[in-house]
Amino acid sequence: MDIRVNDVLTMKKQHPCGANEMLVLRSGMDFRLRCTGCGREFLVPRAKIEKSIKKVRREAEG
Repeated sequence: MDIRVNDVLTMKKQHPCGANEMLVLRSGMDFRLRCTGCGREFLVPRAKIEKSIKKVRREAEG
């Protein structure tokens, strides 16, 4: 799955704050994500994130 920094991921389940969109801050074996609702940052393994992504929204390049 091609996920880059600054992509916004719409997840299948909500974060405890109620938001279901996450901003990608770092990608690799683990993803560093920021919740768009509360601003909390956390690290999640790639395998877990790839299963729970509903949609990837990429900002226009250039």
